[in-house]
Amino acid sequence: MKSMVLLIDTNVLLNYLTNRDAMYGQQSCDIVRLCATGECIGYIAFHTLPTIWYVLRKWDDCKRRQSLKDLCEIFTVSSATQSEILSAIENDSFSDFEDCLQDKCAKDIGADYIITCNIRDFENSEVPAVTPDEFYRIFK
Repeated sequence: MKSMVLLIDTNVLLNYLTNRDAMYGQQSCDIVRLCATGECIGYIAFHTLPTIWYVLRKWDDCKRRQSLKDLCEIFTVSSATQSEILSAIENDSFSDFEDCLQDKCAKDIGADYIITCNIRDFENSEVPAVTPDEFYRIFK
């Protein structure tokens, strides 16, 4: 059976890295584990890394660098072409440019799902967006 291809949204990774007791905290860790063990093929968008770097700015520099390296060992980093970025800029069906870029990256890699804690941000996504909890129900 073909492994599912997933684009993991920044908020899921922040839950994982910070052990946030958020609504999807444990499920976010479970999603990362599925990708780390090869049960799913995990990707992160190129712009996720500097966002995480910024959000974790209060962490020790060495710890932040190691966290990003660890993510890059688990996930493949997807990129976007200039035309995809311009298309995202012009796309007014997304209220958040960053979410539109996530969708463009997910489409480019042929993702089955975008895993996010904020599915309402992806109402107009070309790739289906599900919460970590919803994905676990689909996967099992």
